[in-house]
Amino acid sequence: MAKITAQQVKDLREKTSAGMMDAKKALVEADGDEKKAMEILREKGVAKAQKKSGNTAANGLTKVSVHDNKAAIVEINSETDFVAANDDFKNLVDEVGDLIALEQPKDVEAALKLHLGEDGSVEDTIIHTSQITGEKVSLRRFAVMNKNDGESFGAYLHNGGEIGVLVKISGADKDVAKDVAMHIAATNPEFLSKDDISAERLQHEKDILTKEALAEGKPANIVEKMVTGRVHKFLAEICLVDQPFVKDPDQTVGQYVDSKGGKVEAFVRYQVGEGIDEATEAKD
Repeated sequence: MAKITAQQVKDLREKTSAGMMDAKKALVEADGDEKKAMEILREKGVAKAQKKSGNTAANGLTKVSVHDNKAAIVEINSETDFVAANDDFKNLVDEVGDLIALEQPKDVEAALKLHLGEDGSVEDTIIHTSQITGEKVSLRRFAVMNKNDGESFGAYLHNGGEIGVLVKISGADKDVAKDVAMHIAATNPEFLSKDDISAERLQHEKDILTKEALAEGKPANIVEKMVTGRVHKFLAEICLVDQPFVKDPDQTVGQYVDSKGGKVEAFVRYQVGEGIDEATEAKD
C-alpha cells in the first residue's frame, strides 16, 4: 500500500474541494493514484446527489446572460439561501447561464449534457457543486432569446438574483429595455398584451365581472359599461403594455416604449422557487 503524504491530500483537496478526510480516504482506496482518487470522489458525489434527489430545493438564484445577439435567463436551485450565497454556487450559476446563452439548448436535459470546464458536463459540475455544498443543487429551468441588430435586450436582477428578468424590444436602446425589465420585476405581469390572452380566459373574466355587476342590481345598459371599464382595469393589471409605468404612472409601459420609438417584443420573469412550495404541499 502506497504511503499517502499530506501534500497529496492537499493537492487533491485543491482540485476537488473535497474535505480532508474524504480526500485522504479516496487516496488510500486508490493506492495513491490521484486520477483514480478523483474518480472515487466523483462517484461518491453522484451517490450523495442521488440520495438528496428527493429533497426540496426552493432557494437559489436566477441569472441573465447576454452575449451579443444571444441571451438566456436561468434558475438554479439549492435547499437553503445560505448555499445560494456561496461563491461556488454563484460561480456555477454564472457559468451555466453564459453557456446556455451561447449554446441555446432546447431543454434542461440537453443543457445538462453541455460540456463545461474541467468537471465535464453541466450535470457533472452541478453534482460537484452539490458535493461541495452538501445540498441538492439543480438546474430548474431556463429560457433563451435571440435578437437582430435592430433590437435590444434588457436585463435586471432584483436582490442579487431572487428575481430575474430578460426583455427584448425593437426600435429602442438597451437603457429603455432595462427600464422595462425593472418594471416587470416589480409588477409581475402575466402577459405581454391582451393579444396573448386566450379568448376563453377573457370571456371567463367578462362572465365573472358581469355576474358581479348584476348582483349589485344595476340595469343592463349600466352593467355593460361597468364590465367594459372593469375589463380594462383587469387588462391593465395583467398585461405588461397596459400597466402604468412604475417610473411614470401617467403613461403605460406601451406608451413609454412607443415614445422612445420602440416596441416590446418579449419578456421572461423568473422568481426563485415560485411554484415549488405549492407543488410540494399539493403532493404531501
